[in-house]
Amino acid sequence: MELSKNFEPAAIDAKWYQHSLDKGYFNSTPDSREAYTVVIPPPNVTGVLHMGHCLNNTIQDILVRRARMQGKNACWVPGTDHASIATEAKVVAMLRERGIAKSSLTREEFLSYAWEWKEKYGGIILQQLKKLGCSLDWNRTSFTMDEAYYKAVIKVFVDLYNKGLIYRGKRMVNWDPASQTALSDEEVIFKDVDSKLYYVSYLFADGSGKITVATTRPETILGDVAICVNPTDERYKNITGKEVIVPIINRRISIIADEYVTADFGTGALKITPAHDKNDNMLGLKHHLKAIDTLDATGKFTAVELIDENPSELVLSYNGIDRFALRKKIVEDIAALGQIEKTEDYKGQVGTSERTGAVIESRLSMQWFIDMKKFMEKNPEALSAVMDDTIQFHPAKLKNTYSYWLSNIKDWCISRQLWWGQQIPAWYDEEGNYVVAATKEEAIIEYTNKFGVKPPLGGGLEGLKQDEDVLDTWFSSWLWPMEVFKGISNPGNKDVEYYYPTTTLVTGQDIIFFWVARMIMAGYEYKQVKPFKDVYFTGMVRDKQGRKMSKQLGNSPDLLGLIDQYGADAVRFGIMIASPAGNDLLFEESALEQGRNFNNKLWNALKLVKMWEGRIDDSSKMSDDSNAASNNSHLSTNNFALSWFENRLNEVKAEVDGLMQQFRLSEALKVIYSLIWDDFCSWYLEWVKPGFEQPIEAAFYKKTITFFTELMQLLHPYMPFVTEEIYHLLEERTDDLCVKQFTTANTIDKAVLQQGALLKAVITGLRDVRNKNQIKPKEQIKLHIQTADKTNYLHIENILCKQVNAKSILYASDAVAGTIATAIEKDKFYIETEQPLNTGNQKESLLKDLEHQKGFLLSVEKKLSNEKFAANAKPEVLAMEQKKKADALSRIKAIEESLAAL
Repeated sequence: MELSKNFEPAAIDAKWYQHSLDKGYFNSTPDSREAYTVVIPPPNVTGVLHMGHCLNNTIQDILVRRARMQGKNACWVPGTDHASIATEAKVVAMLRERGIAKSSLTREEFLSYAWEWKEKYGGIILQQLKKLGCSLDWNRTSFTMDEAYYKAVIKVFVDLYNKGLIYRGKRMVNWDPASQTALSDEEVIFKDVDSKLYYVSYLFADGSGKITVATTRPETILGDVAICVNPTDERYKNITGKEVIVPIINRRISIIADEYVTADFGTGALKITPAHDKNDNMLGLKHHLKAIDTLDATGKFTAVELIDENPSELVLSYNGIDRFALRKKIVEDIAALGQIEKTEDYKGQVGTSERTGAVIESRLSMQWFIDMKKFMEKNPEALSAVMDDTIQFHPAKLKNTYSYWLSNIKDWCISRQLWWGQQIPAWYDEEGNYVVAATKEEAIIEYTNKFGVKPPLGGGLEGLKQDEDVLDTWFSSWLWPMEVFKGISNPGNKDVEYYYPTTTLVTGQDIIFFWVARMIMAGYEYKQVKPFKDVYFTGMVRDKQGRKMSKQLGNSPDLLGLIDQYGADAVRFGIMIASPAGNDLLFEESALEQGRNFNNKLWNALKLVKMWEGRIDDSSKMSDDSNAASNNSHLSTNNFALSWFENRLNEVKAEVDGLMQQFRLSEALKVIYSLIWDDFCSWYLEWVKPGFEQPIEAAFYKKTITFFTELMQLLHPYMPFVTEEIYHLLEERTDDLCVKQFTTANTIDKAVLQQGALLKAVITGLRDVRNKNQIKPKEQIKLHIQTADKTNYLHIENILCKQVNAKSILYASDAVAGTIATAIEKDKFYIETEQPLNTGNQKESLLKDLEHQKGFLLSVEKKLSNEKFAANAKPEVLAMEQKKKADALSRIKAIEESLAAL
């Protein structure tokens, strides 16, 4: 068949992905093989594919495809997370477009709309992963709101409650006024902001003076219940215990003392508002102060808790004003009283919602919590397993971050004031008494047992009402590695016993606490074993300016558009070629262009090799020793190229194995890329390429096809489509590369590799000399080699002649007069040409090379003289540096002798 000019990915990508699906290559069921299990970090059901997904899922696919080709039973589980906050926001927006308010719907009506939205849009990202080439077992697709999964989450809640690890209480929580729900500490993102520091004077109740307080939040002044100073602050020693008047509301409050207050911030006096600040709340509890809430769930002023104080018309006029507008209004009104002393610019931090971006309020709210310290006391392995490498982190430096968080863990607020999610299985009577049970029927039994009577209203189900709140999304996803195999809902089943613990988790550093830590906790609580063996942390994908990619900045490229433009293989290549584990990736589209160029390089190599197909000569036979690595030194000259590349291929196979075991996927790709682009295409194919209209030995051709096949197999996990296409075009196949098993790397002959390295260096050096001396490519030369060991060249003479267009190679014991001299490695070369010589050019070129070699020698000697380097370097690294020094000295000597001969 006639091959296209360039590789055309669109049709080829789709063809081979569908072929793999039809063959069931991605499907997995338990058998006798070693399992290699990966569970996808479930993307939000609201999500679409972006560069972070591209990096994360490409890495997973590389690992899974490679495991599959190693003979392991690879199982990669797909699925999505119901994402309570994000999904509910999408559904509310959809309803708004239809003219429907959430408040006008019952819970059941709203959930029917939510499921409608999920069915329409929820699978988009999974379909997009197919376009990227992800080899997921689609038969195992999970969703955190599937019926069995839902029941598993409820089961865990009931279990932890019964174990005393879950409790309900009114606590200060992070409140998102936009989504009107509580958030855990991990869901709050702190941002630097330019703010104002307002200096407000509070008048003493006895009219004897005033105290000045600096605050960034004057909008909460109407909730003040005390002024606090440091007991050691000499300025305030005589006024502790006095009463002051809160501006506008005219409430009398006391001045109290506590060491918590920092004397050198602001004025050293702090207003205490227990309902609106976590630290104030802590002080309020300690000093038995009342908490007065002046903001409602939406962040607007409410006078409900001020009614007993007979608030003025001014105070009542604030009702319904948003907190930030209220700040401006209250400052104006206090200023009108003459009690704003000054205002200063202030750089501070505010907490914002990870999902909505809204500024977080600290709010007293009745919520459900997990006692995390108690949980960790019960499951200490959640920390020790990571620290002793039972679970290995890549990069390992993140162990310290993990340890710090777990050692300073706070209780986890797990309730959310939403409707989309697993509804909390707590059941209340009209007086607020409650029981926890998975179903209403079980709740009635539990209620009767707990309180000694049946629920009100004759024991009917209407007598108990279920909690309106749902569970935090992370409370469902921390069960993901177990429950995708029904490990909670159906303990001990065949799948979970075979696939769990999973093998590798690939995830972002940003959810090390949200998800990774909690999965480890849940794993030890419910399976008494680690949930995975290795955790590979990807870095953040940033633009070339180092900024995080986001829609707001407009620097996040359209990933599907890039796949359409460059093909999935080029995108996968581009994202992987510069993404070392744990480090941020600076994305540039030029990396995808490099991937496309690589595709075309492979395609052109295929076309070159296929051109030889009609020129095969079956009459000539290759040496029987061509496959014997141990006899490589005795191979005929014609077979050197085959022997060298076979050794080079085995060398890279072993190197790639080592890099993959260390999760250095980017480095492994670079090694494969160099092997194919440089060693195979630029050197090997040039060395074995038959002359114009000349035949190629059948054995040579067959071996070349074998090499090409093995290269495609090595590259396949990274670039599955172009490699599969080339694999089938190289020769007639009955199998597919996708499931072709890797072969073990053979022992390498270092002598042959050294000869190959010498050959490449000599060819490169002599071509450079020809070019500098303007010797035309078609002009033949005579080459004289002055060497201490001419056996180094006996097996490579023919290739050397062909590559530098030399009609003969002669060996010299001294400088050859009337030639162009150069030094390469430890040897000297003299080029005899019919052109008149320009000794000035030669001298200039040699002097330039001499200067370079002396500079190189100096850098090596500097490194070797460094005591710290010499003491800490591995023996092989030290030996390499000493060899560099010896080689540099030899080259310098050869150049100086060539200069002397001139």
